[in-house]
Amino acid sequence: MTRIDGATAVVTGAAGGIGAAFAQALLDRGATVVLGDLDAARLDQTRQTLAAEFGEDRVAVWAGDVSGDEGVAALLAAAPAPVDLFVANAGIFRGFGLDATDAEWAASWQVNVMSQVAAARALVPRWTEEAAAGGADGVFVSVASAAGLLTQLGSPTYSATKHAALGFAEWLAATYGDQGVQVCCACPMGVRTAMLEEGETSVDPNARLGMRAVVSAGEPIEAAEVARVALDAVEEGRFLALPHPEVDRMQQQKAVDRDRWLGGMQRFRKSLEESLG
Repeated sequence: MTRIDGATAVVTGAAGGIGAAFAQALLDRGATVVLGDLDAARLDQTRQTLAAEFGEDRVAVWAGDVSGDEGVAALLAAAPAPVDLFVANAGIFRGFGLDATDAEWAASWQVNVMSQVAAARALVPRWTEEAAAGGADGVFVSVASAAGLLTQLGSPTYSATKHAALGFAEWLAATYGDQGVQVCCACPMGVRTAMLEEGETSVDPNARLGMRAVVSAGEPIEAAEVARVALDAVEEGRFLALPHPEVDRMQQQKAVDRDRWLGGMQRFRKSLEESLG
C-alpha cells in the first residue's frame, strides 16, 4: 500500500480539468502539491481556490512549458521538498484525420509523450537510488486515455500518442517497478472538461466525430472521478486505473479478436457519421 498522506506531489496540466481534480484529490489525501501549467492566469486562480481550502503552505505553482527537460527541472525546483509523486497529466487533443499537419503531429508527440519522458528522466534516477538505500518508492502517474488501449476515431495524432504514453508507462513499470518506481496509468474515456466541449463544438467534422465517439461509447464522468480512481489504484499498488469500467471489457474484446473489433469500430464510425450528417 502506498501512502499519499505527507507526500510532495507535482501535477502537470493542473490549471483546470483533470489536473486540477488530481491536485484537489491529492490535497484531500494529505499531500503537498505543486501545480504546473502553461496558462498562468488560470493556474493562479486554481491555486487561490485550493490554498483557501488547504492553506498557502500546501499549494505551490509553476507556470511554463513542461514538454522538455528544462521546463520539468524548473517545475520540480518549485516543490518545497523532493518530489515523491508525479502526475503526468499535460495533454493536447490536436490534429484530425489525414489532414493533421506535421506541426500538429509534432506538438501532440511533444506534449502527450515527451513531457512524460522528461519527467521520468528527472525523477527515476533519484527514486531508484533512494529505494536502494531503503527509502520509499516514488510514484509516477501517467494520465493516458482509453484511446491508448483502444483508439480515437477522428484523431490519429491523439490515438497514436496516447498509445505511446501507455507504452512508455508499461516500459517504465517493467524496467523500474521493482527498483523503487511505482507506475500507474489512468485511461479514462469521456471526461467533462473543456477539451470535450471544444471537440463537440468544433467546425472540423473529424473533431466532432471523435468527441461524438467518446460520449457515445460511455457516459462522460467528472474529472474528480478520474482522480479518485487513479489515486485509489496508486494506494492499492495497481498499474491500470480505469475510471470507465467498460473499457476493460472493450480492451479484452480487442485482444481476443482484433479483426472483429476493427469491424465493430468501422460500423460504429459509420453510424456516427450518419448521425452527424
